[in-house]
Amino acid sequence: MKTKRQGEWLEVTIPKKWDTFTIERILKKEWKVPRKLLHKYRTERSVTLNNESKHWKQTQVYAGDALRIKLFEPQPLEVIPTYFEINVLYEDDHLLVVNKPGGMDTHPNNPDQTNTLVNAVAFYFQASGIEAKPKYVHRLDRDTSGAILFAKHDLAIAMLGELLKKRGISRTYLAWAHGKIKPNNGVINHPIGKDRHHPARRRVSSGGQDAETRYELIKYDAQQKASLVKLKLSTGRTHQIRVHLSYIGHPLLGDELYGGKPAGFGKQALHAAKLSFSHPFTEEVIECLAPPENDTSLFTFEHVQALNQ
Repeated sequence: MKTKRQGEWLEVTIPKKWDTFTIERILKKEWKVPRKLLHKYRTERSVTLNNESKHWKQTQVYAGDALRIKLFEPQPLEVIPTYFEINVLYEDDHLLVVNKPGGMDTHPNNPDQTNTLVNAVAFYFQASGIEAKPKYVHRLDRDTSGAILFAKHDLAIAMLGELLKKRGISRTYLAWAHGKIKPNNGVINHPIGKDRHHPARRRVSSGGQDAETRYELIKYDAQQKASLVKLKLSTGRTHQIRVHLSYIGHPLLGDELYGGKPAGFGKQALHAAKLSFSHPFTEEVIECLAPPENDTSLFTFEHVQALNQ
C-alpha cells in the first residue's frame, strides 16, 4: 500500500481493494481503530479525504483518493531518557525494532528505574528528534536477548497489538537446552500458570493460559551435552519457552530457576533471533534478524542467518 508522511499527517493512497469502501469501514473494519482513538479523530477532525473533512458513514472512497490521518502529534516521553548504545534492526515513521542485550529489563518496574531498554529507546527518540513515547509491543525476559518491536504512535501500538493477538507476528528463538531432545521436532502444547510456591516462577498448570511452542533440533553438541534448538511461539506467555523445555526434561543451559545447571555466562541460553510480520500500514513483509551479542560464543551469526534458509 502506498503511504507517505506529511508533517503530523499520514497520507494513504486508496488501493483498488478498498474501492467504494466508506471511511468508517476502513477505520473500523480494516484497521480496527480502537473506540477511544476513533472518538479522538472524530472530535479533532483528524481524518480527511482529498483534503476535505467528510462524513465517515456516508462517504465512499475510490482508488487513488488521498486519505489523511493525523498520527504524529508530539507526545511526552513519560520515562527518563538514559544513554545506551542501541542496535536498531528496522525503523520507519511507525515502528522500531531493537536488538535487546541480555541482562537488561525491557521496561522500568518502578518510576526510579532508568537502566531499561525503554529508557534507552527514549534517549534515542530524544536524540533523533522523534517526539513520541516508546511503546513496546511485546517483552523479553531480563536475561533473554534479541529482537523487540516498538510502536511510535497510538494507532501503531493498537494495530500491532491486534496483530500480536491474532498471531500475525512471528517470533523465532534460538536456545541451548540440556540433553538431546527427541524427537527432532515437535509441538509442546501445555497451559502455563503462576507457581503459587514462588513469586517469579511459572509452571505447567491445567488452570493456566493456553501455550504452544514449536521446536526443531538444529544440532546436538556432545561436549556440552546440549541441544541447539529453534523455537517458534504461537502464544506469548511469561517464561513460556523456559517452562515448556523444563517440563519435557530439557531446561535451558544456565536457567537455574527452571532446573538448568549453572553456566559461565550467567544467564539462560535464549535469544530472540528473528521477528517477522506484515507492516500494518504498508502491508510490506518485515523480517528482522537479530545478531547475537559479541560477548557470547553460545550463538553465532551463522546460527541466526540459517533461520532464513
